[in-house]
Amino acid sequence: MKDQVITFAALCQIAHQVQMISRGVPLDEDSFEISLNSIIQMSPENTLAVFGGELSHLTDGLSIFINHLSDNTNKVKDPEITRYIIGLINLERSLTKQSKKLSELGTRIQETQRQLKHFSLTSEPLLANFASIYSDIISPLGTRIQVRGEPSILKQTNNQYKIRTLLLAGIRAAVLWRQVGGKRRNILFKRSKLVNTAKELLATI
Repeated sequence: MKDQVITFAALCQIAHQVQMISRGVPLDEDSFEISLNSIIQMSPENTLAVFGGELSHLTDGLSIFINHLSDNTNKVKDPEITRYIIGLINLERSLTKQSKKLSELGTRIQETQRQLKHFSLTSEPLLANFASIYSDIISPLGTRIQVRGEPSILKQTNNQYKIRTLLLAGIRAAVLWRQVGGKRRNILFKRSKLVNTAKELLATI
């Protein structure tokens, strides 16, 4: 259950980062890089290692997780973040049913390792490559995720790269969530346990 919370919190955090970019809210660069780095973690030692090995890297995600799954009616839940998360989970389900697409995804991600010898993870060439992977492989699998925000911001090429790259990171988190036993029915029937686990994790940071 701890791993399920960690991976779903990462999904929440990434969805929030997509929202921030679309609205022109500055991202924490370290947090952004951790999200991107999760894409290329192919053989991690454990679940948390995918996200930099520290729970503190997922502080925002854990808070969003608790807020959205809590039964506390006083807390305002953001339907836009929920929509992004559901969209990513649906696309991930479509991906796992197509072995050829899954294999192609792995190959394309491995190829980015060559670029990392010459460019930083957050450089435009890497972002453009990650964005193309999302557009070529993930986006056609199902209903496209419609990102809302300021039109002038969304028209900027670099912001488009960042958003698609984050959505690719979101797919990575959704894949990992399912691998550690994450299921939709858990969200419905084990909500209290999940929220309590998230609170315990957040309290250790």
